Amino acid sequence: MAELTEHIQSGDWKAEKHVPIIDAPDSVKAGEFFPVKATLGKAVAHPNTTEHHIVWMDLYYLPEGGHYLFQVGRFEFGAHGQDPGGPNKGPVYTHHEAATSMKITKPGTLYAMAMCNIHGLWKASKPIKLA
Repeated sequence: MAELTEHIQSGDWKAEKHVPIIDAPDSVKAGEFFPVKATLGKAVAHPNTTEHHIVWMDLYYLPEGGHYLFQVGRFEFGAHGQDPGGPNKGPVYTHHEAATSMKITKPGTLYAMAMCNIHGLWKASKPIKLA
């Protein structure tokens, strides 16, 4: 039986439109909120059509030395131009971008996972240090 990890893809977001991008400071003060933005398609645009879109993105945090991930947030994107009149004729489209604020008490790593309805699951990570 195949392991789930065998089906999670990664790459360089500058060349691959499906790789999530985590925009957060490299270093933060312990216990102070800081902004985090997760998106994709920054360098190579990802389509946002009824036929080809990002369904959801998850953001996780793993404290340094920890074994278990903590889910920071799940962001679902439900509007991709679908309409009773046909695909891509709808009045609303969602951009695959999510923002939140968080605080940490230990250094660690942020992980983002994005699900494309055609090309599957993609991941990215960003280490966060304490100042």
